[in-house]
Amino acid sequence: MTSLGNPLRDPQDRRLPRIAGPCAMVLFGVTGDLSRKKVMPAIYDLANRGLLPPGFSLIGFARRDWADQDFAQIVHDSVREHARTEFREEVWAQLAEGFRFVPGDFADDTAFHNLRLTLEGLDLVRGTGGNHAFYLSIPPRFFGDVVQQLEEHELVSTPGSGWRRVIVEKPFGHDLASARELNDLLARVFPPESVFRIDHYLGKETVQNILAMRFANEMFEPLWNSNYVDHVQITMAEDIGIGGRAGYYDGIGAARDVIQNHLLQLLALIAMEEPTSFDAVNLRQEKLKVLAAVQLPARLDTGTARGRYAAGWAGGVEVPGYLQEEGIVPDSTTETYAAIRLHIDNRRWAGVPFYLRAGTRLARRVTEVAVVFKRAPHLPFAASATEELTQNALVIRVQPDEGMTLRFGSKVPGTAFEIRDVNMDFAYGGSFTEASPEAYERLILDVLLGDPPLFPRHEEVEASWRILDPILESWARKGAPEAYASGGWGPASSDALLARDGRTWRRP
Repeated sequence: MTSLGNPLRDPQDRRLPRIAGPCAMVLFGVTGDLSRKKVMPAIYDLANRGLLPPGFSLIGFARRDWADQDFAQIVHDSVREHARTEFREEVWAQLAEGFRFVPGDFADDTAFHNLRLTLEGLDLVRGTGGNHAFYLSIPPRFFGDVVQQLEEHELVSTPGSGWRRVIVEKPFGHDLASARELNDLLARVFPPESVFRIDHYLGKETVQNILAMRFANEMFEPLWNSNYVDHVQITMAEDIGIGGRAGYYDGIGAARDVIQNHLLQLLALIAMEEPTSFDAVNLRQEKLKVLAAVQLPARLDTGTARGRYAAGWAGGVEVPGYLQEEGIVPDSTTETYAAIRLHIDNRRWAGVPFYLRAGTRLARRVTEVAVVFKRAPHLPFAASATEELTQNALVIRVQPDEGMTLRFGSKVPGTAFEIRDVNMDFAYGGSFTEASPEAYERLILDVLLGDPPLFPRHEEVEASWRILDPILESWARKGAPEAYASGGWGPASSDALLARDGRTWRRP
């Protein structure tokens, strides 16, 4: 019998806060931007929300001559500058008790021996129980060195002493062959369920809300097919240039940087069938079915577009072109804008094009998915009454103004009968009092909990590369990308891509 004052609750009830058990995290690459701006602040925010255990420990590993207190100061400065939640001394003091630092480089056997001793010490004094996560916030070329060292120093497979998990950041290779090589490397040391590939877009509230919107509501699903949907546009636009990222960005480009992972994952969530449950296995199966059904344009020269921003004006400021950015080689052929048209060869989506585009130095910063519906087959109105009426659309705003907009036609007030587009808006900020957590908070907590649904497995990574590789190979034979004006919406070839189909890009 259940009392009203102390009701029994299902421990799997997702409405309850999920708190990580005893554990420690080793952070490789603590001096990088990602660690300072995202990972360290996210760890503090989790602690501030009461979602980390009191004994949680963080070990920094880098080639620096630091003591534990020096590392603690680095974390403190990062948290003060970038944390989402308010700074509280009592939370900080408890968290900082578990900070340790191990100096050394990735080829240093002594450093990894010291790392093992440090973790063993934390297991004893902090109660971390042998539960260790290794966060590789480092360039992929060093993954092999670190993973091999972890194996050789028995940091991964000590029997009966807790779990071991590894977290890797994108890019997951630069093509299918390198992705397979990376996956094989990780699989030699870690079982598949212990490898967590971070795609921070999958941790965003709005992206997760795609699943809620589609499968918790009956009103959308009957329309979610080729009978009613005309096309889908998925956009990720940045209004800034590459800045100081030349060392990372040149040679990678917009397609590898965001289409292969973020945008194809968004496509899979929009187009997939309803899973039997939202556990990791069922969710991945449905996404894989979609990715396997993706068809490339018959002609890659007209079904894709790429560009590179030129010098000009953006946001009222004169800005350099890509080739004038510091660190970019003069003969670079890297694109800063990419657009592709894809089709999904299944019953639900036959004949519906999916247009994906990503670029930097564009008119504004926005990520959105627009599901554009077909026009009504018959309009019993005078042509003049509907001349300003466009197609109905459901727009899912991922960033920066998280929410959804439904566009439909409505009569204009007055004696005349005139129909125009109106918007019905849902905004997270206006509907919920609690601010959305940063994606890294959700994803790091899921790693510590061993909850994998939001992390792509190697099969998804390889399926995405199978889609993108032929496009990249086609572009490699063409030389330099087309120039486009900074502060605009990309090259003319991108507009022509949709114009051939009788459509236009949205201007968010």
